[in-house]
Amino acid sequence: MAPKKSLAAQLMQAYRDAEKAKAAAARQAEAERVRQARAAEREAAQRAKEEARREREQTQAWMRAKKQNERARAEEARNADQIVRDLEKREAARVRAAEQTKKAAAREKSEADRRSRQQVSEDLRREAAARTAEVEKQVQRVESVLTTRTTGLHAHRLPVEEALVSGDPDAMTDCVEAALAQIVYPPGLRGVWRAAYAPESRELVLEVELPGQAVVPAVTQYRYKASTPATVVPQPRKEADTKAMYRDLVARLALRAIDETLAVTPPALVDVVAFNGHVNAKDRATGKAIRPCLITLRASRETFEELVLDEPELDPVQSLRYLNAIVSQHPYDLEPVRPVVTFDLTKYKLAPEQDVIAGLDSRPDLVALDPIEFEHLIRRLFEAIGLKSWVTQASRDDGIDAVALNEEPLIGGLCIIQAKRTKNAVPAEAVRALAGVMHDKAAAKGIVVTTAWFGKASHDFAHRTGRMELIDGRHLKALLLEHLGIDALIGLPKLPPGWETRDLT
Repeated sequence: MAPKKSLAAQLMQAYRDAEKAKAAAARQAEAERVRQARAAEREAAQRAKEEARREREQTQAWMRAKKQNERARAEEARNADQIVRDLEKREAARVRAAEQTKKAAAREKSEADRRSRQQVSEDLRREAAARTAEVEKQVQRVESVLTTRTTGLHAHRLPVEEALVSGDPDAMTDCVEAALAQIVYPPGLRGVWRAAYAPESRELVLEVELPGQAVVPAVTQYRYKASTPATVVPQPRKEADTKAMYRDLVARLALRAIDETLAVTPPALVDVVAFNGHVNAKDRATGKAIRPCLITLRASRETFEELVLDEPELDPVQSLRYLNAIVSQHPYDLEPVRPVVTFDLTKYKLAPEQDVIAGLDSRPDLVALDPIEFEHLIRRLFEAIGLKSWVTQASRDDGIDAVALNEEPLIGGLCIIQAKRTKNAVPAEAVRALAGVMHDKAAAKGIVVTTAWFGKASHDFAHRTGRMELIDGRHLKALLLEHLGIDALIGLPKLPPGWETRDLT
């Protein structure tokens, strides 16, 4: 048997056992705690794993759902895109169709506008051509009025003669007017004609209403102008050409009227035709009605029949000069001349108070006459004096107003005359200039006639030439009274040197 241990040892042993038991319990507790901890860890791990699995499953499910949603949204987007594309295609197709319709309408409108413009252009071209043709037709009427005279007028001579035999001069003029009224003229070129007859002088006076300036076309042609808008524009005729055409027309109408009057009247009854051509117009300054005489002349049958009116080269204006007509210097501007014979329109006969020779008042003022009337009066004076084959020339042509021929075998020859209607002394230069013209024309004599007077230098120069004669106003006044029965006045502002008052009145 083992020795018995002391109490301390026992206590120590008990303490050690207790400590061992305590340590074992601690170890056991620690082991249990560790086991529990491990179990907890395993459980936690298991739960975490399970949780992770669940999370993975949820994530996978969410991902699958997300993918499904994305696929669905993608499908919806594709469907929406398709719808949009379809809508865009349909809209584009609609726009293209609308654009094509618009373009087609625009093309149709453009074509319609082009056709319309073309039609308008064609219409305007036709209008321009038609209006130009009318202008040319009117010009042809104007230029051919003399050459398109009516033939067969001599058949009226017997009825005219019978009218005078069975009636009186009025019956004869009525018959003449009726015959002349039957003559056809181009439209607008024939006005009223009046006639009067003086049996003692076998003179028939014809007063004719001439057409106005508007009868001459103021344009040469009409042309189409492709402007915006297109239009027809006139091509104006030059003013000088228009005036010249009107002057020629007046001359043609006068020659034709005299020719037709001589044709319908018997030579035994009518030897001279006095012609006055008037125009009814408006005074541009006052607006009042006027009736200026643009042409006046007296032509014998013998002299007139020397004209070849159908000759293409005949110049009507020159023919009037040959007939010693008084023609307005500016007929287009209605500048009047004094008629050689006037009408008493209330009785429709020759006015007895008028001078049939010159158409002047009983006491005309020579200074108040216009230049053409004065030259015409001087021409008539020298005809009355006895000069033959008098022919008036163009005014101021080389300083010559008229020429005459003296048929005296010894002292005769060509005579050049210059007429000076003035209120002042004639310059000596004018007398010397006439001497130069005399030499150039080989004239036998030169005469200067004036309403005024000449200075000493002019008289001395004329005396030295020996072939010039100067006729001043008082000498002219005496010659007019002696040869034409005209007691004229000379309206000078002052009494010339050496003159007396009675020389003017």
